[in-house]
Amino acid sequence: MNRHPIELLEPVFRWLDWLIAEHGHHIYLVMVWASPFIIAWILRGGFWRRRRRGPVLVVPVLLVPTAAPPSRPVPPPLPPSTDASSESRSSSEDDAQSFSV
Repeated sequence: MNRHPIELLEPVFRWLDWLIAEHGHHIYLVMVWASPFIIAWILRGGFWRRRRRGPVLVVPVLLVPTAAPPSRPVPPPLPPSTDASSESRSSSEDDAQSFSV
């Protein structure tokens, strides 16, 4: 018995050649029409999702808080501005000159 891989698979390759020669157009049409559904299944996670076997038991859990949630800490106030240009101008000048051409 010959165990060489090429000679072992030669009948399979001959059968595939015959199948494609006789029914290639049908195989092509099935693959073209099935490809959008297969692509959508893959993008939905078809390869990565694990199938569960048997019925899945879902137990609802109701969590009741025992105390009020802690309040958010108040951030410290911002330090006074040290910008020298804002001190030299008064607010009335800024208002009068803001839309002048």
